Amino acid sequence: MRAIIQRVLAAEVTVHAKQISKIGSGLLTFLGVQKGDTEEKADKLIKKIVELRIFSDEMGKMNLSLLDKKAEHLIVSQFTLAADCSSGRRPSFITAEEPQKAKYLYERSIEISRGFGIPTFGGEFQADMKVSLQNDGPVTFILEL
Repeated sequence: MRAIIQRVLAAEVTVHAKQISKIGSGLLTFLGVQKGDTEEKADKLIKKIVELRIFSDEMGKMNLSLLDKKAEHLIVSQFTLAADCSSGRRPSFITAEEPQKAKYLYERSIEISRGFGIPTFGGEFQADMKVSLQNDGPVTFILEL
């Protein structure tokens, strides 16, 4: 699994010009599911994301997690994170998980985050989504399991 996480002041997802998800301060996670990814990997990755200390404390140090801040989480499925761009000029998607399993692990990731008591929202799997965000920092991390 690959994830790009961004600390945001706000983020939203629209599909066909209709807003389907919106958060205020928190994290926007773009999630890519690859062949061989498992429920255990999803559990571990989401736990890492919600516990990662990337929010500023009262001294301005990155010392607080999403859990500590009681902030919101938006998780968006992003197939292109499974791309291999190491050769040629066209990305290869042979490492991407087949849609049915990828959707299951994506939806499970949302439920895992909610299980931590985090208000968590999602995009629409396999849709042409428009994602808007107001980055905070900017603070962006890439995680891979």
